[in-house]
Amino acid sequence: MPKMLIDINEEALEGAAQVLGTKTKKDTVNTALLEVTQRIKRARALAQLVEMADRGDFDEFVGNKAAYRP
Repeated sequence: MPKMLIDINEEALEGAAQVLGTKTKKDTVNTALLEVTQRIKRARALAQLVEMADRGDFDEFVGNKAAYRP
């Protein structure tokens, strides 16, 4: 992992550590970056599901349990 010299807002770092439950600055920054990435991916996936639902892609499953059970 490459080392980088960056300026970080101490207040934001402290708040992130509390929310994330991390102990070190390194863990806080790495966990925060991963969390942001995962949240954005989940938000995009949810938006895609909403678009699919709006198009009616799931209509065949509504009220038809046999259509989605193996």
